[in-house]
Amino acid sequence: REKVLEITSVPIMQGENKLGTLVILHDVSREKSVERMKSEFVSLAAHQLRTPLSAIKRTLRMILDGDTGSITEEQKDLLLKTYASNERMISLINDLLNVARIEEGRYVYKTTVTNIKPIVEFVANGYASDYKRKNVILELSFPEEQLPSVKIDVEKVKLAIENFIDNALKYTKPGGRVIVSLKKNGNFIEFSAKDNGAGIPKEQQERVFSKFFRASNVIRMQTEGSGLGLFIVKNIIEAHGGKVWFESKEGEGSTFFFSLPIAEELQGFLGSF
Repeated sequence: REKVLEITSVPIMQGENKLGTLVILHDVSREKSVERMKSEFVSLAAHQLRTPLSAIKRTLRMILDGDTGSITEEQKDLLLKTYASNERMISLINDLLNVARIEEGRYVYKTTVTNIKPIVEFVANGYASDYKRKNVILELSFPEEQLPSVKIDVEKVKLAIENFIDNALKYTKPGGRVIVSLKKNGNFIEFSAKDNGAGIPKEQQERVFSKFFRASNVIRMQTEGSGLGLFIVKNIIEAHGGKVWFESKEGEGSTFFFSLPIAEELQGFLGSF
């Protein structure tokens, strides 16, 4: 039960005649065991770190809100910077926990049939003040007709939408524009976030959805990020039977897409017309 085999099958040919098949069995049990232990360690460490970080966050919030007495502007400034750093740590811990759950195969589990448009609007509205603060225009583009429903884990898909909208903001300079779109494409609902920001160097594009990837040009911009977001998005969408892709040109911007299948109970109904 603990043995994991990697099997390769190769036909043996002589001209156009098949003489037989070479089957190679490679025992990868040890490598899989090490991967599992790594994932368990990351999950345990992340859980243990999240509790004290949450306590620090609550304490800092109480001090900043004046619950423990008045503070000077200088003290407030220092505490706000500490609070922001703590938030970044909590975000990283959450990303690590999400990756651990993905690798354990227990990530998407609470699905419901729903319309994705209100979810996109809710997430976009949550970023409105951040876009305004950075002087980046956030534009929503939806079709006039009502879109068919999709069967999704709402919290997980919301996380995917947040990731695309947040990345577009991070990598777009002040004065730029981000267009968030929804449309029906065959039996799928397609979401996209288009920016006119930094873009991704061509030679690095094949690594975009891998763990811990950050493009060299955005590292130079000193933007924050763990390099786990797009890896998580890819796994969320593929677990729903959808796909993720992008188009990008360095210096001109990127468009990130994902598609989700229309809810199964609606596909047959729509196909009959």
